[in-house]
Amino acid sequence: SSSNSHLLFIVFWCCNCDSIIFHAVMQLFNNFVLATKYSLTFSRINGIWLRNIQCRCLSSIQENSTAKNSSNVPAANATERISHEQKTQSQRSQNSLHIAVIGVPNAGKSTFINNLINHRVCPTSSKVHTTRKASKAIYTSGQTQLVFYDTPGLVTPREIKRHNLEQNFKSAYKHAIQHADIIACMHDVSNSWSRNALHSTVLETLNEYKHLPSFLILNKIDALKSKRVLLELIRVLTNDTISSTQSLWSRKQKNRSKRIEETQDKSPALSEEKKEKDVSWSNFQEVFLVSSLTGSGLNDIHDYLVKVAKERAWEYSKGSFTDETPEAIVVESVRARLLDYLPQEIPYNLHSQIEYYSEEKGTIYASVEVTCPSSRIERLICGESNGKLKQITERVTSDLVETFGKPISLTIATRSKKANESKKM
Repeated sequence: SSSNSHLLFIVFWCCNCDSIIFHAVMQLFNNFVLATKYSLTFSRINGIWLRNIQCRCLSSIQENSTAKNSSNVPAANATERISHEQKTQSQRSQNSLHIAVIGVPNAGKSTFINNLINHRVCPTSSKVHTTRKASKAIYTSGQTQLVFYDTPGLVTPREIKRHNLEQNFKSAYKHAIQHADIIACMHDVSNSWSRNALHSTVLETLNEYKHLPSFLILNKIDALKSKRVLLELIRVLTNDTISSTQSLWSRKQKNRSKRIEETQDKSPALSEEKKEKDVSWSNFQEVFLVSSLTGSGLNDIHDYLVKVAKERAWEYSKGSFTDETPEAIVVESVRARLLDYLPQEIPYNLHSQIEYYSEEKGTIYASVEVTCPSSRIERLICGESNGKLKQITERVTSDLVETFGKPISLTIATRSKKANESKKM
């Protein structure tokens, strides 16, 4: 056809030209001819300016050459850029959250932290004021690091004097809250005398730091004979505000509470007189029903804290569990078990300190001295034939093996202020 003869003329002209122009025209020819299926027509030979075709071909060659050169980036620069991007991505993927756990004495704060992080780092006992200073418990899960502040129980000046507490006892939890991102308020629902209202010191603390988000933990739900009361407790302690929250966590807790209500016998609801502003806090973001002892409900709190964690670099290495020194952990473990084994106010008047600590070939060797106010108290601690002191030593040893994951050789020595004698076990 006429159009084909014209195209052959272009090819023929290129054969007499430079080879670069020839290949360029052939490339242009293939692109146009194949795409249009020979629909290209030329009105006449003089209408096609060979110079225009030559310029277009050279332009196409220059563009291809530029694209080829831009793709040949030096390997060193590419590797450096990828390494920088990976480093930035790694830093961005790290999240952390600092949680101050507050509540009245013996609300179960230390047990809650130990079971949540699945590591025994906070000494616990059956008596109040086991925790005398704020300490950190560190838990790293995936890309998120949770730092819990185990704070002393919130007390009044009268309680500080009664239990011979340190002067900085009350300021310890304030220091922890000031460095926290969120407040976890622990409330004991097993105590029928105090479960219907938040303690005045708790409310004062929440009001003082109301700029921080907070959530309520109803602990020891396994101790309740009637579970239906939990629904009313949530309503009263949150001033009937949490029920309107539409978050996933609140709906989950609400559904769980409904199931509890359906499976338990009906019991009288709390009196409307209990619903007062001075017994509740209206700014709780969430409510969780847990049992720190059995572990029920702890996974919900873990998931919630991971969800609200902030994007920032970790403060501690992945293998860290606490900021306390090993020596301090040993002393606190001894003091916690003295609270369990000794009656009334006696253990609060004892002073424990480390005498010796070392680690050799994977075994920890430690000695703790317990100073007693009198010889009578010393004899009470030791027991007949040092039997009680032996029990205390064995129990503390078991606790420390669980904490450190290593064999422990522990010695506890007693000393009276009025006597120079000391007994060892």
